Amino acid sequence: MKPFRSDKADLVTSKAQLVATLESGCKPKDLWRIGTEHEKFPYDKVDFKPLSYEGAAGIRAFLEGMQRFGWEPVTEGDNLIALKQADKGSITLEPGGQVELSGAPLEDVHQTCNEVMEHLSQVKDVSDDLGIGMLGLGFTPDWRQEDIHWMPKGRYKIMRNYMPKVGDMGIDMMTRTCTVQVNLDYASEADMVKKLRVSLALQPVATALWANSPFTEGKPNGFLSHRANTWLHTDADRTGQLPFVFEDGMGFERYVDYLLDVPMYFVYRNGYMDVSGQSFRKYMDGTMPALPGEVPTIADWFDHMSTAFPEVRIKNYIELRGADAGPWGRLCGLPAFWAGLLYDTEVLDGAWDLVKGWTVEDREQLYRDVPSEALEARIKGRSIQEVAKVVLDLSEAGLKKRARLDKEGNDETGFLRPLKRIADTGVTPAERMLDLFHGPWDGDVSNSYIEFSY
Repeated sequence: MKPFRSDKADLVTSKAQLVATLESGCKPKDLWRIGTEHEKFPYDKVDFKPLSYEGAAGIRAFLEGMQRFGWEPVTEGDNLIALKQADKGSITLEPGGQVELSGAPLEDVHQTCNEVMEHLSQVKDVSDDLGIGMLGLGFTPDWRQEDIHWMPKGRYKIMRNYMPKVGDMGIDMMTRTCTVQVNLDYASEADMVKKLRVSLALQPVATALWANSPFTEGKPNGFLSHRANTWLHTDADRTGQLPFVFEDGMGFERYVDYLLDVPMYFVYRNGYMDVSGQSFRKYMDGTMPALPGEVPTIADWFDHMSTAFPEVRIKNYIELRGADAGPWGRLCGLPAFWAGLLYDTEVLDGAWDLVKGWTVEDREQLYRDVPSEALEARIKGRSIQEVAKVVLDLSEAGLKKRARLDKEGNDETGFLRPLKRIADTGVTPAERMLDLFHGPWDGDVSNSYIEFSY
């Protein structure tokens, strides 16, 4: 989304500079945009195994193949690790080889859905040539950790070593999960606070509607969104619901204070330097043990902001992070869902009225219940299925008021139809997958590669 208008080599000499990076996201409503990010698992079509980085049909070969569509290479040392294209966003690699499109900031959901279609069409052309496929689920259905090849990115090596020190499932999160995310704008500090509060409270509703990760290593795992469950066991210092957001005094500075308390992973100095567990506060006053006497740059701060992983996070935009990856329709549904809720003032007020009576304990319990119970989870005596219906009606109203039409005269509400079907039936995608597993699939999850690939 919108870059911070400053030289990223500037030294950080005050907290006010860090607050300014968030304030720089404020923009008038006519400049608000929608950015969509989504990941998928690349695999060998012959045996459904994960791809290595090297090899004739590896991840590097895939990235090289995508360059036929105008994507430019991004390297780290001798390794091709990403692609970029002006006004198109970027294609990046997650630690286990998951391929992510970080889309461009676009004006409406029609445009972002066209972007998704164009990207998946390009991906399929290259994948077919290489004999590989791309699976769209929130958690790999049968791969073991030891089956997965790590991508040659310096930051991932540091995170891989650090994760087991702070949680039981950080490695799973890095290598065996895929998500779809949406980036949205805010007009002011007050607007940011209201959007952040509403989206944090309602993030479990999105998790429930998009839940489609019920398998681990070929068997049901007891969850409907095991992807969401992995985040509960990754790193409490940098994940979760951010209860301070709902306290008096919340604003840009309070969020900066939170980020300053998140332990660091790395500093980039002609390569990634491991400073895992150390304090950005000490870095600012020149007393960080790894770099004594040095102070950070704005670029260091942007890197550090990217290593906090709450369910919703602020950079100089709002990033909503709580949904399993899935088929084309639900990739387009997520930006519609959130833009409808957050981009109209009256609808946003209505969403806040829905959640403002929920306590810290209510929200935390819901956050923990939804990975296993999804739409059957409850809050304040109501099922999440009931809440989801109300929320989808609000989102639909917001999209109607936006009145963004495609060439055929359709507004953006059509992108909510797959979600409304889920809410109306009370049956999540994960539960439909479990029915297939116990029925036509006859216990063989390899069928998921046939049914849920792009």
